[in-house]
Amino acid sequence: MSNEVLFFGAFALFVIFVMLLDLGAFSSKKAGIVKFKEAAFWSAIWVGLSVGFYFFLRNYGYFIHDISDASHLDTIQQLYYKNLKLGSDYAENLKVFQNNMALEYITGYLVEYSLSVDNIFVFILIFNSFGVRKKNYKDVLVWGILGSIVLRFIFIFLGAALIQKFEWILYIFGAFLVYTGIKILFSKDEEENIDTKNHPAVKITSKFFNVYEKFVSDRFFFRHKYRANKLFITPLFVVIVVIAFTDVIFAVDSIPAIFSITKDPYIVFFSNVFAIMGLRSMFFFLVNIIDMFAYLKYGLGVLLTFIGVKMLAHHWLEGIGFNNLHSLIVIVLILAISIGASLLFPPKEASAE
Repeated sequence: MSNEVLFFGAFALFVIFVMLLDLGAFSSKKAGIVKFKEAAFWSAIWVGLSVGFYFFLRNYGYFIHDISDASHLDTIQQLYYKNLKLGSDYAENLKVFQNNMALEYITGYLVEYSLSVDNIFVFILIFNSFGVRKKNYKDVLVWGILGSIVLRFIFIFLGAALIQKFEWILYIFGAFLVYTGIKILFSKDEEENIDTKNHPAVKITSKFFNVYEKFVSDRFFFRHKYRANKLFITPLFVVIVVIAFTDVIFAVDSIPAIFSITKDPYIVFFSNVFAIMGLRSMFFFLVNIIDMFAYLKYGLGVLLTFIGVKMLAHHWLEGIGFNNLHSLIVIVLILAISIGASLLFPPKEASAE
């Protein structure tokens, strides 16, 4: 068994353990409404783990592709890091390769984590539309996010295979991101509603499962003794499916955005996993203060537009020496300016409130 398989197995077990710990599986205390302090604590934990993984990649990144010699390093470099210039010294090349891999990971993580803020608005809308009680938010988000990780895994490696075979797809991704970014910049803040009966995820779920019409405490499944002892799924389980479905829709924006930073599907996957895993705690951390960041939406619009332009003009940008470090600086500046403007110059309506 290769180091690559062992690493992914250990990583999967680690993620499951931390998620179960976060979910309270090892605690006798009954789950309830997540308080601000608890959300802040777990947000800090996930950010800390994500940053820690950056340093892991800098020092032990060779585990990701099971790199053991110069020829294997050259193979990986030709596959995913064609623009990375390497010399003749294997030890030095490996160090440069790992530093570049770590930089791409942290840049992709920052982009994905930032774009996840949009998910929070939609998750609130979903919970309100389906009438989910606040004490059930945590369980629904955890299981919904776990489902979305599996779907994103398929999406990411399928996308990577397509890019390897048809590099021109990057231009389609870039044009789509520019369109999405401009659309965000010029869209009006309107209150949306979700048609819970006609939502695509609800229709698909109802087609294959018996759906009970009412919530049954905190349960996802329910066997009805007065209906031939049939097994039903409850509306709470349906909401999990809607959450996972919604996150994959958001991935249509975010995953191509990260492919503009790295072509390595493993780095795309890891940056996605750490960002998504921290989404649950970020939801509870920001849910009550999200209105303070009024201009963040426009910052995300500029961010997507920038990434789209970068994908469309990547050959020209590489020619003038624009690299991943420059991308990271631009991304941080965009986010810092939008957050700073929100705090320093809040809209008049928000100020009045």
